[in-house]
Amino acid sequence: MVAQPKHTPVDQAADQAVRRSQEYFRRTQHPEGYWWGELESNPTMEAEYLMLCYFTGRHDPERWRKVCNYILSKQRADGSWGQYYEAPGDLSTSVECYFALKLAGHSPDSEPLRKAREFILSKGGMPKVRIFTKIWLALFGQWDWKGTPKMPPEMIFLPSWAPFNIYEFASWARATMVPMLVILTRQPYCPVPESANIDELYPSGRDGTDYTLPKPTGGFGWAKGLYWSDKLVGLYQKLPVHPLRGRAEQKIIRWVLKHQEADGSWAGIQPPWVYSLIALHTMGYGSEHEAVKKGFQGFETFALENEDKCNVQACISPVWDTCIAQLALVESGVAPDDPMVQSSARWLMDKQVFAGGDWQVRAKTVRPGGWSFEFDNQISPDIDDASIVVMALDQVRLPEAEESRRADSILRGVEWMAGMQSKNGGWAAFDKDNNKKYLTKIPFSDFGEILDPPSVDVTAHLLEMYGRLGYTREDAEVARGFEYVISEQEEDGSWFGRWGVNYIYGAGAVLPA
Repeated sequence: MVAQPKHTPVDQAADQAVRRSQEYFRRTQHPEGYWWGELESNPTMEAEYLMLCYFTGRHDPERWRKVCNYILSKQRADGSWGQYYEAPGDLSTSVECYFALKLAGHSPDSEPLRKAREFILSKGGMPKVRIFTKIWLALFGQWDWKGTPKMPPEMIFLPSWAPFNIYEFASWARATMVPMLVILTRQPYCPVPESANIDELYPSGRDGTDYTLPKPTGGFGWAKGLYWSDKLVGLYQKLPVHPLRGRAEQKIIRWVLKHQEADGSWAGIQPPWVYSLIALHTMGYGSEHEAVKKGFQGFETFALENEDKCNVQACISPVWDTCIAQLALVESGVAPDDPMVQSSARWLMDKQVFAGGDWQVRAKTVRPGGWSFEFDNQISPDIDDASIVVMALDQVRLPEAEESRRADSILRGVEWMAGMQSKNGGWAAFDKDNNKKYLTKIPFSDFGEILDPPSVDVTAHLLEMYGRLGYTREDAEVARGFEYVISEQEEDGSWFGRWGVNYIYGAGAVLPA
């Protein structure tokens, strides 16, 4: 038998790639110990940033020029804008980009806008866009408010056990919906010059357009029931007197102000951030109010700007980037006591969240101890980040004087995650048992996922974490999580991943677990 060479060209190339990657991380680690890469999204982030600035009176021609350049750089050959790489052109995204460019002064006769207009009209134009795009355009008189959902501010009074209370929504949807209660009721209007109007995107003209929400088809069910509920709420909104309206709006504003993070954001993500600022502006909070100032200053951390372009990230991911990098470094041969990974471990421990948050509504007796995705998100730590951080901390070795802190950090994190396990054995991202499917039928919900049910990928990360820590399938949390993952396997053997590119991501999380 001929002995195989120990180092084939493929082995050598792999070793070289690993060394180069390790060197890259040494060069790019921030002095505080973390790593932080760009989080890419789609150009609605930039379009909505422009609309927000215009609505609140923050005109910055140079910043707008750069933002418009970025939007134009993402336009497809067919004139559209898409939601992700190689996606087909998306109507709502394209309409938002088109209007933002016109709002910033671009001519409708320019080649980019001409091509965009052709694409938009070929897809049905304004009547076919998503609800949230219609809300954005209603702010500027480009859509009729009667063609938006009816959600009274008095919803804020619903107790946590009642249907449709705000805590039945996912954390990101909740933080978006609460300020939206003010916006949809107050229906603010910011006038724009005639040159920014988008009447040309109405195939039947403004007067010939049906602004009512589409009626669900089929027999009576949740969708149709909620459609008629929306109609009833509309009638309530037209009543001359709403005795609780003022108190409801004030409670909403208190909720919004309380939920602002230290970095100026809301929930660390763009949607609730922009709607909270719009709601505050609508309620008379001026540019000098501390929450408003902090909110706009926070965008500077999320913005990536050079001499020609500026884009605004939907979120930032330093905790996730750091724990993933640290895991990869140690698993690829970096010593567990290397100063590089010791530094990142200390930074991760500093970022552990010991404050309470909305998640406690469904987990009242659980002590805080998770981690968030971002630099600052005390209210919404997430279980996925926490599991990867714990795995990363388990691998590293600190000086003896710091080892007890590392062990305590791991134990506190595991305790928090155990308390966040849902009834079906799985784990979600931010909440436990957040799975009321009837909420997906409300007209408001077409902007994306509004629930945070358990997912295979998050649960698999928890199982992998438990395995690395020495737990077995004899342990109750592991046994329940294992049964959940097995029950979710597809007929073809794969698993669906919610928080990554789907089946590859899902299966890639399950198999190591």
